[in-house]
Amino acid sequence: MLFSKMFIPTLREAPADAEAISHILMLRAGYVRQLAAGLYMYLPLGWRVINKINAILKEEMDAINGQEISLPILHPAEIWQQTGRWDAIRDEMFRLKDRTGRDMCLGMTHEEIMTWLASREIRSYRDMPQVWYQIQTKLRDEARPKSGILRTREFLMKDSYSFDTSEEALDKNYQLHAEAYHKIFKRCGLTFMMVESDPGMMGGGVSHEFMAPSPAGEDEVALCDKCGYSANVELALSTPSQIETKSWEKEEIHTPEKRTVKEVSNFLKLTPEYFIKSILVISDNGPVLALVRGDQELHEKNLSKVIGNHRPAQKIEVKEILGVEAGFIGPIGHQLRIVADTCLREGAYVCGANKPHYHIRGIKAEEDFAAEWHNIHIARARDFCVKCGNALKVERVIEIGNIFKLGTKYSSALKALYLDENGQEKPIIMGSYGIGPARIAAAAIEQNHDKDGIIWPKSIAPFDVEILPLNMKDTVTIEAAEKLYRELSKKGLDVLMDDRDERAGVKFKDADLIGIPLQIIIGEKNLKEGLVEIKNRKTKEIVKRPLEEARFSV
Repeated sequence: MLFSKMFIPTLREAPADAEAISHILMLRAGYVRQLAAGLYMYLPLGWRVINKINAILKEEMDAINGQEISLPILHPAEIWQQTGRWDAIRDEMFRLKDRTGRDMCLGMTHEEIMTWLASREIRSYRDMPQVWYQIQTKLRDEARPKSGILRTREFLMKDSYSFDTSEEALDKNYQLHAEAYHKIFKRCGLTFMMVESDPGMMGGGVSHEFMAPSPAGEDEVALCDKCGYSANVELALSTPSQIETKSWEKEEIHTPEKRTVKEVSNFLKLTPEYFIKSILVISDNGPVLALVRGDQELHEKNLSKVIGNHRPAQKIEVKEILGVEAGFIGPIGHQLRIVADTCLREGAYVCGANKPHYHIRGIKAEEDFAAEWHNIHIARARDFCVKCGNALKVERVIEIGNIFKLGTKYSSALKALYLDENGQEKPIIMGSYGIGPARIAAAAIEQNHDKDGIIWPKSIAPFDVEILPLNMKDTVTIEAAEKLYRELSKKGLDVLMDDRDERAGVKFKDADLIGIPLQIIIGEKNLKEGLVEIKNRKTKEIVKRPLEEARFSV
């Protein structure tokens, strides 16, 4: 492909609102353009990258007997209503009515539609296992789309679904997908990890996420270097550092206008870990007082596993239920359910005295209050691993894929049933597996770039090599470039030749910005000696090779 014939609108500066490195460089290098918040157009270079990624996805999915299909983006509401997700999913779903007034939605995922298909086509245990996949557009009305193609309202997704007769068969398909995902991300040149995760709106049981470390990521994972424990912080368990037990006598302390842990700890000249943070929440079954240590944050999802759906109490509710305003709440003397983090079971603490402008010092669990004990704090760096006791680290990551054991959540709701060996009707056991091609591309840039631009892994680069003839007015240079272009193309390589009549500096800057792995530089001086320069974009190493041998060096 000739540079002069391609649409590659490079920019010297990126828009001011671009923050993530991948967003900045994809705009500057002419890979994408933004239509509106969360809506992106892929230009020729960008679409070539996506197609390279999709080709890898298809090869690895076909290798585990996946069969590619394509499902509609527009869905009738009643299928989503049968699983309960029509109401459970709120503003993220794009909803509309057709001309007959029928409720419809734009698919943000395809569990319902895949299950609907299976319910009509799979009849017997002999029809399984099945693995169906697609690479399809999804739409999600993100409240805050940002970071370029990392968080958008319209995105491409490879989603696959397994259909099995038993949990053991699902385990096999789950493992096959996990292995395929490892191969995919390695082939795409990513550094990544597989971590335990929360199924969230997908439902089901076991789930894992594949994460690419990057400062641009919106997720965090807790990692143990010793035993290999890894989990999204939304799910991770940890043991906080122990504190020295104080030999305090229990006493009330006047703390005028000091409400937060920070304010009271500064006032009493104590560090936050000596405080109990009391948080009133309203569950479906009534108010619950959640207790965590003052230096910790409440883990909402872990609390949900204990008490179910809940929300933070409003200030007026705190006063009505507990008889004291927020900031002076403590666990003593209340006739309501109390759920406390396990680390509070030992030691003496400071907490609210349940009256304005007072706290109590020297409170102890069991002696002064009773509670249900659960791990309800968010894991953080330097907490300890619950498996081996080693210090944890927390790393920011980009989610690039996920796998879920759905079980019978969707098949039961949509009556996707089969007849077993004994003629008994049973629900199909399902798994769901997703990968975002655009997230792979963005993560690759986040992990592979320098001050000059993108450094693509060879497997997903838009071209394998870029030829840079430096003087388009010199006949010898042009002939050498065209000959090399033909030879490399015959080898099956994707070749871009910068045939523009531009200064050498402009060509070098654009080549580094675009990030093609190898550059072949053809200059008059070297050419007189029969040589060309081959530059490795990643290492910046430049070697000289005879023109006649250059095609063998790529």
